[in-house]
Amino acid sequence: MAMTETSTDIPAEVSAAETPPADMPSDATPKVRRRTVPDLNRGVETIKAYLRTLPVTPGVYRMMNEGGDVLYVGKARNLKRRVANYTMPAKLPVRLQRMVAETVTMEFVTTHTEVEALLLESNLIKRLMPRYNVLLRDDKTFPHIMITRDHDYPALIKHRGTRDRAGDYFGPFASAGAVNRTITALQRAFLLRNCTDSVFSTRTRPCLQFQIKRCTAPCVGRVSRAQYGEQVDEAAAFLAGKSRDIQTRMASAMMEASEALDFETAAKMRDRIRALTAIQAHQDINVEGMEDADIIAAYQDGGTTCIQVFFFRGGRNNGNRAYFPSHDKNQGTAEVLSAFIAQFYDNRAAPGLVLISEDAEEQELLAEALTLRAGRKVELAVPKRGDKKRLMDHALTNAREAHGRRLSETGSQAKLLAGVAEVFGLEAAPARIEIYDNSHIQGAHPIGGMVVAGPDGFIKNAYRKFNIRDPKAAGDDFAMMREVLTRRFDRALKEDPERTGDTWPDLLLIDGGEGQLGVAVEVLAELGLSDIPLVGIAKGPDRDAGRERFFMPGRPPFGMDPRDPVLYFLQRLRDEAHRWAIGSHRQRREKAISASPLDEVAGIGPKRKKALLLHFGSAQAVSRAGLADLRAVDGISDAVAKIIYDHFHPDG
Repeated sequence: MAMTETSTDIPAEVSAAETPPADMPSDATPKVRRRTVPDLNRGVETIKAYLRTLPVTPGVYRMMNEGGDVLYVGKARNLKRRVANYTMPAKLPVRLQRMVAETVTMEFVTTHTEVEALLLESNLIKRLMPRYNVLLRDDKTFPHIMITRDHDYPALIKHRGTRDRAGDYFGPFASAGAVNRTITALQRAFLLRNCTDSVFSTRTRPCLQFQIKRCTAPCVGRVSRAQYGEQVDEAAAFLAGKSRDIQTRMASAMMEASEALDFETAAKMRDRIRALTAIQAHQDINVEGMEDADIIAAYQDGGTTCIQVFFFRGGRNNGNRAYFPSHDKNQGTAEVLSAFIAQFYDNRAAPGLVLISEDAEEQELLAEALTLRAGRKVELAVPKRGDKKRLMDHALTNAREAHGRRLSETGSQAKLLAGVAEVFGLEAAPARIEIYDNSHIQGAHPIGGMVVAGPDGFIKNAYRKFNIRDPKAAGDDFAMMREVLTRRFDRALKEDPERTGDTWPDLLLIDGGEGQLGVAVEVLAELGLSDIPLVGIAKGPDRDAGRERFFMPGRPPFGMDPRDPVLYFLQRLRDEAHRWAIGSHRQRREKAISASPLDEVAGIGPKRKKALLLHFGSAQAVSRAGLADLRAVDGISDAVAKIIYDHFHPDG
């Protein structure tokens, strides 16, 4: 991809076209200002000033407000013509009029083609999250099944993240559960190991997987390398969509063993065939002849949209997932669908066929962009008849049902938030509730946790964990809470001193009683944030759920009816903060426990560490090894061996 002064990453610089002309009116100079009321006319004048030097080439533009926040990212075949549309507010919908009114500066990047502009636009939208764009709030990667190829006896494992290890990857799957179920069935069918290389190298007898007939125990030589290689090839072929050939071959082998009166082997082949049949039987819906494809169905009602994505790989249904992109209620399905597809495939390659429920905006351009990103032909099509149309109808039904469930949940959530406002005397239902809790074991590995909830439920990408830095605070719940709240709001004030953003809470819930509440009151007072409502929630006598006591500044402690739905809601918030803090503490503790003395040796990375552990069996054995023994390890040079030896023998 080629473009002017940028790449698909967020540009460090913008093109010369973004510099306003010298004769730009002083009242329209695009500098950061603090204004309380956006001015539509001023916004129009700001944009007009840029038009004089804008090129007529393809590119991407960004509109920003007085605080420097990006309001909108757009792309254009002709930058000058596209941006000129914003200077005629009478022809713009109210949403875009508000955006223009807030605009005080713009930035531009020119590209060679409109396809490059589309790819850059989707990249920037996902990274900058402008509030006037359609937003796909998806921060997760999909899990895959991986057959490792960097070992003599490959393993069958679940993989998520970057593909930086040699191996064959199959997927994506819609959920980790779908991957785990498939791996279990594949183990029964192909008897491949799923242990780590370090466990494999230290086995002296078969493990439980061998006993329950899910592995052939290559770790102790129960199967030859050639035989195990055949098992691996069969599994890879099956995952690649050649299931019929594999089953036919297994059936022939079973019959041959039966005719030779080798009934034990025949029974094993029968069990493997049953396992393969079970994998295929669990498919909800399949289409004959469709190998790799994604099915994307959009259902819109009441100003919100649900998009269901089904994944088909190797002719099998790998599951589905529902998405609810954030967008203006007046944006149509075609516009939302187009924006969703561009962002969905921003960091993943599209399969050869993507079926959609209706025509998307700029569909041909979108298909060209997906083709460019994937490095092969990608077809974007709306099925009209036959099995593919039947499959799309099934996906649309799922989208409609998920949309209905979401509306029901949102309605219930709104009632609960209104109930929270009534109980705590808030002016309005809170749009953002932050809940805080701490976790430690006798002061070890102390950590604070923050979870966030709003009208759409828990906002998990806003969760935060705080490793306690002050050693004196470890084990002191009050001091830990002071540090957590101070760090949270001190940073918030630095990033948004005017408190105009949407990351400020309408209510703080503290897991604790009067002591924790007192600390929170002091911290907020010191920072000048005493207007943020504070509530402490503590378990009642005998720590029984349902007998919680609530503490607020200036009010005596009070309880609620044990059957009140608002109490259940508050318990759920408190329990989620508890779960997050304990889980974060556990991760920190396990990381400390699993830390190796080799991590402290200069020049020892993951590969050398692995080689040393495989050779000596443990870090303790490495520390006792002599120079000659260290030099004998693959990948360890004389110089590195000397560094390792000196690290563990500083005196000599």
